[in-house]
Amino acid sequence: MKILVPFKSVPDPNDATFAGEAASASKSVINPFDEIAIEEALRIRERGEATEIVGVTIGAPREPLEIVGRHRLLEPRDVLDGETLSLCERLLARVRAIRIDEFRALDPYAVARILRAVVEKEAPHVVIMGKQAVDDDSNQVGQILAGLLGWPQATFVSSIEFLDNKTRARCTRETDAGLEVVELDLPAIITTDLRLNEPRYVSLPGLIRARRKPIEVLTCDQVGVNVRPLTTVLAVARPPKRPAGTRVESVEELITKLKQEAKVI
Repeated sequence: MKILVPFKSVPDPNDATFAGEAASASKSVINPFDEIAIEEALRIRERGEATEIVGVTIGAPREPLEIVGRHRLLEPRDVLDGETLSLCERLLARVRAIRIDEFRALDPYAVARILRAVVEKEAPHVVIMGKQAVDDDSNQVGQILAGLLGWPQATFVSSIEFLDNKTRARCTRETDAGLEVVELDLPAIITTDLRLNEPRYVSLPGLIRARRKPIEVLTCDQVGVNVRPLTTVLAVARPPKRPAGTRVESVEELITKLKQEAKVI
């Protein structure tokens, strides 16, 4: 079985500059939900249920970045971004990593179209990806990709089990009403939720091995996709500060403040 794992580089959500300044945050990490997808692909291969894992990211070559958390790196080579190097280390041996060079900020539809081209080229049995990216929280790429390919999908997945000689998958989904179990035929799109697994940390020897991993760098033209972003980020700003709370001495005073000051009743 062959697994394709798309992943995205996002501003570090633990960086103090992230709140309201995501566009200029200095630190970058792999999207946390994509980390979970990477870890799940590793575990599936370790169980002997997959023989090949291909990682793919979309973005421009960048200067060396400070990568924090599970993906602390040394000195990324100029032609690679830190996340690609870290991905190679995480997936260890017999792995191909692909970066699609694209300098523009892409909306979910454009990203899904590029991934569709990669899927058609690589012909994986399953695509495992994060349910959403923490920078824009769109939660759309997996669903759009499934629609473009005409594949079944299971979103917000917290458990994956392969059935019938890996021709079907049984997935447990996290929903507002509780857990939902669905079965779907492969090939399929599966998007990961937080409780699927706990990603492992990167070892120093693994980081060194990562520097020797080959990266296949392609352009949108080479994969046969002409994308045009349909949305534009006009500004990024901090939310207004909330005023400090106040104490009231009685229920009557509370009701008065809610009526006259907060104007909610």
